[in-house]
Amino acid sequence: MKSALKPQTPWILSPSEHPVTTGLQKWIQDYRCNITDTEALQKEVDDFMKKHDQRVAAMEARAGAEDGVPDEEGWVKVTRKGRRPGVPRTEARNLQAVQREKRKRQQRELLNFYSWQQQDAKREHIAQLRKKFEEDKQKIALMRAERKFKPY
Repeated sequence: MKSALKPQTPWILSPSEHPVTTGLQKWIQDYRCNITDTEALQKEVDDFMKKHDQRVAAMEARAGAEDGVPDEEGWVKVTRKGRRPGVPRTEARNLQAVQREKRKRQQRELLNFYSWQQQDAKREHIAQLRKKFEEDKQKIALMRAERKFKPY
């Protein structure tokens, strides 16, 4: 029991060989560690993009070599870059598509939904035909009166 009561050497939490930073100094150190070097980052991005471009060029070359060539079973692979490639989606193309949809929607709209509307439309159409017929009859009568009527 006496050995437990003897003063022991103190435990040092932050020795001089490996100091532990705390408080404001620790925050400053963490902040500086989180900031990346822009030159190193740019070099890494450039290397990645160069490798990516090489891979894409190799894939395009391989696809171009295989284009139109049948495989072992005689099948030909169909790709986007065939005879008629797809149209790229641009803002102008999207606007045209929207306008086309509007026109289609207007055409599909039911103008004469109810039966009485359909009957009225038929009556108006017949009245217009009769009116035009009467006008044509008057024109023919006028031309006959002038003796310039040549039906053929």
